[in-house]
Amino acid sequence: MPLTAIVLAAGFSRRFGSPKQLFEVDGEPLVRGAARVARAVARTIVVIPANALQIRDALRELDVTIVENADAAEGIASSIRAGVAACEGDVLLLVCDQPGVDAMHLRALIATHSPLAASSYDGTLGVPAFFAARYRDELLALRGDAGAKRVLLAHESEVAPAPLRDARDLDVRP
Repeated sequence: MPLTAIVLAAGFSRRFGSPKQLFEVDGEPLVRGAARVARAVARTIVVIPANALQIRDALRELDVTIVENADAAEGIASSIRAGVAACEGDVLLLVCDQPGVDAMHLRALIATHSPLAASSYDGTLGVPAFFAARYRDELLALRGDAGAKRVLLAHESEVAPAPLRDARDLDVRP
């Protein structure tokens, strides 16, 4: 079954105050860093807002597929649907604002050989997360600002956890 990493990067960064995707950590825009890490383990799709030329430019020269989400205002579910609809098989979902995620962690999720694997941190399960193809319909059914955690919680007993060492999530400007 093919595996595609999907980087969710179509948010509007309201709490952050500027396009978070373009915020630089260690001299690299967050969206580019997430795409580069994802690309190290699988074919990669990056979901961005429609007409986001600066974000598209930050991904220049990376071997990734860019999917524009015209429905980004709906919330993260629309980005998940856009990414999942643009590929086949298993998916690895990640967001662009977790600079502590590395390829080793993504490989650990895949290496669980479980149909569902999620990052564990702060007593919860979340992204990055691996979803076998049999969960595609549930991902495609998500609506609004409900992310993939809804699918993880619906099948919590089946989820293989993979501890995330650096769970930084940049929701507000540091």
